[in-house]
Amino acid sequence: MYLFIKRASDILLAILLILLLVPIYLIIAFVIFVQDFEIPIFKQIRIGKNGKGFMFYKFRSMPLNTPNVESHEKSKLRITPFGKLIRRTNLDELPQFFNVLKGDMSFIGPRPPIASQVNLIRLRKENKALSLRPGLSGWAQVHSYDNMSEEEKAKFDGEYADKISLKMDLLILFKTAIYFTKKPPTY
Repeated sequence: MYLFIKRASDILLAILLILLLVPIYLIIAFVIFVQDFEIPIFKQIRIGKNGKGFMFYKFRSMPLNTPNVESHEKSKLRITPFGKLIRRTNLDELPQFFNVLKGDMSFIGPRPPIASQVNLIRLRKENKALSLRPGLSGWAQVHSYDNMSEEEKAKFDGEYADKISLKMDLLILFKTAIYFTKKPPTY
């Protein structure tokens, strides 16, 4: 029953936030577009519920044709000055509200890995976290620190899969609000 309520809440909240944030979406998209006159949305295949791939959306913070790398390889990335701002403020994540609306993601759940994170995907499959819809924020993210291992991430994701409830989601939401007051780690 809780998963049904969680999905209904995701849909309603995603619609509300998208409508409220239309001016912010347009401003960010315009600034990115005028930098190089290319599409402002970054799209990438991520691994979702039950290991199925889906198209994941973010505002583009790097030049086009930047290769896919895992977050611990961030030194390989060329981030634009505006990209640094939207990453620092997490505004680059706003297009994921459309992923939530489509049903690819939830507001709360394990972050969706890229396909090359084979070990993390295997660990999540073993602990049942891969059976959940991935989220904008999760139990591992609110406990994250620089260079957190995949084993540690998967351990937190497995705990979330075991304890998923309204109380757990509200706790993650509260910790996410605190998380935004700090410098984001690399995870």
